[in-house]
Order: sequence, then structure tokens, then C-alpha cells
Amino acid sequence: MAACTALFLTSCSGDPQQDSESGKGGVSNNAAPGQAPPMEKADAKPLGDGGSLYPRAIRLQHSGDANGRVLASSVTHKGGNGVGEIQESTDGGKSFRHAGAVSAPQAANGKGLCCSTLYELPQKVGDMPAGTLLWAASFGQDEKPEPRMSIRVFKSTDHGRNWSPLSTIATSPSARGLWEPEFSIDAQGNLVAHYSDETDPRHSQKLVAVRSKDGVSWSKPRETVTSKLESDRPGMPVVRKLPSGTYVMTYEICAAGGKFSCVAHLRTSSDGWDWGDPTDLGTRAETADGKYFLHAPNLAWAPEKGNPQGKLLLIGQAMYNKDGSRAEGSGRTIWTNSKGGEGTWREIPAPVAVKSDKLDSCPNYSSSLLPSEDGSKVLEIATDYDGGVCRPYVATGGS
Repeated sequence: MAACTALFLTSCSGDPQQDSESGKGGVSNNAAPGQAPPMEKADAKPLGDGGSLYPRAIRLQHSGDANGRVLASSVTHKGGNGVGEIQESTDGGKSFRHAGAVSAPQAANGKGLCCSTLYELPQKVGDMPAGTLLWAASFGQDEKPEPRMSIRVFKSTDHGRNWSPLSTIATSPSARGLWEPEFSIDAQGNLVAHYSDETDPRHSQKLVAVRSKDGVSWSKPRETVTSKLESDRPGMPVVRKLPSGTYVMTYEICAAGGKFSCVAHLRTSSDGWDWGDPTDLGTRAETADGKYFLHAPNLAWAPEKGNPQGKLLLIGQAMYNKDGSRAEGSGRTIWTNSKGGEGTWREIPAPVAVKSDKLDSCPNYSSSLLPSEDGSKVLEIATDYDGGVCRPYVATGGS
């Protein structure tokens, strides 16, 4: 697809279609008659009561008395309406409860909602103080008779309970898509929105960024990752800032074929805005024995004792061996790197063991990693099938 990784065009729409490893379709957020009984989860617990997709988790750090709360977001569909569900934990992720919801007419009546992100402002931006929450997503991929997608931003000033529209980052000029927003703050204090863009006829998909001084008015898009091959599809950007000031971006590059199609890549920036030559496709993330992640990479930073630069944690939907075969620990492994993403990565057990090995928009798809404040543990939210329903599961393990 383009979004929700570049796998399935309706992958976040909640359509009850099933996907093969190379097909397009969607997954159901609601149980259907005759489906298999719920799978057993040894350690992980369901997040919420129903089905949802594309989880994100943050720990409040700039919100006064609310600091330390863990907030989780996901995309669900209720009666044809796309909704951003916000869950809250006050016990470090051991239990969650409903906190709020984001809804808009642009995602109602089957128009479609996909791939949301959740972000706490670490500093003042425009008239928004530090601690303001931002939520953004892709709207309208299923609108009839022809989609006109947009990426829209909402804000909350009460820790996720109530949300109001803030701005529109981008609107597609055609039926082609805009996907997977991600926020960061650049070295000049601007709010930056990264996303996947299908609207350039020269590229099947590319990564771009826009920035804003107030979260309302946005600059023209700047290309961050493109390919000289029109058919290549860089997608799903995630950005983290290191203590050194270096910014690290992870993303996938879906290509026409071969074992490295949709493999996880990295690149860096000194200021969070200029990522160098966009046609430099970056570095493929690998372990010392050549394993690699395919599809939907996500990245987290954690402090590490004795290492001022801390460590990075990386996850992808599926892990493969050097020879292109599916690795035994696929769906049950995350990686860590203590050199800012340089060199090889080390495998550690994932807190959530995803059982399904399907490559569609549900199992282990863009799983969220949230390290503890001291970096010794990591909370993971990963989606997996429960019968025919895609549900998020949460667990904490060592990092």
C-alpha cells in the first residue's frame, strides 16, 4: 500500500478482507460468526476491549502533575466511523483505561482513517505550551467516489481527554495518498511533520517533511527520502533525537521485489530538517549475522548506564535471516544498538510475542516501544489476531 506501510491500501480501514503476503486488503475490527476462539496470551494483556490498529505510546514528561502517565493511541472503526482511541495508564503500563477519543467528519461514514501518531510537545510552539498533546492521522483513503486524502492535526490541553482541530498538514491534489504522519522538533525549535507522499507522479511514493512555527501554518514539503527508481516506495518515517543532537530516522523502502523489499533503513540529520541528498537511501539495519527487519519499522530511544548517548531500540513486523528465510524469532524480537544506529544491532526478546506470521496490516504492524525512564525496561504495544479481530496487546520486559 502506501500507507500503513505500503502494504495495503485499505489496511487501516477495517475492511473484513484477508491478505496474503503480497496481496492488498484490510482486517476486521469486529468479531464475525464462526471465527476461531481467542488466542492465548501468556504475558501480554489486551489494550482496550475491541479491535484497533497502529498503536502508539508515550510517557508524559512536560505536563506537570501528570508527568509519568503513559498514554496510548490506536485507530479503531465504530459503525463505519474512524476514531482515534486514547488510553491512559497511571501505573507504568500495568493497566489502562479509556481517557478520550479523537473524531472528525473527514473519517466518518466509511471515509477511512489510518496510521495515527501521538506526540507531547517538549517545548512551546506558537501559543501551545510544552505538554500540549498532538494527534495526527491520514484521513479519507476510502472516500467515494474518489479519495482526496489529507493529514490533519488535533490538539489536547488536558492530557488527552478532549481534542480540538488544529490544522491540516497536507491535502492530496489527486486520488493518491498521504500517509503515516510523525512529529519531531528541529534544532531551530520548529515543529516538523514527516509523512509518506504518493502524490508526486515521478515517484510511486517518497518521504517528505514540512515544518511550522505554530502548528497551524506549514511550509512547503521538503523531500527527505526519494529513490531514483520510480517504483520504489520509501515509507513509514519515525524520528528520534539523540542526546548528541543528532536525529535518527527509520523507514522502510518497498521495492519491486527481492528479499529486501520493504526492509528497514536508517539515516541521520544534524538538525532534524536537512537530511542530506534525498536519493541517498540510507543504511539497511542488520544484526551481526545479517538478519534484517521487513515492514513497518518503529524506533525508540532509551538511556543506558555508562553511555551518554543512550541506546536505540528497533522493531519491525517480520525478521528474516541473511539468506532470506523467515527467522525463528520473528514477531518475538526487538533490537538494540548503543552507537546511535551505527554498526550492527543486537537481538533481545520482545515483551509481546506475536503469534500470527501473516504479513498484512495487523500482526506486529508498526508496534510501539516505550522504554522506562531508566532504560532498563521497555513497554511494547503490538497488534495480533484474536480470531479474526486485530487487537493491540501490551506487556513490559527487559531492554
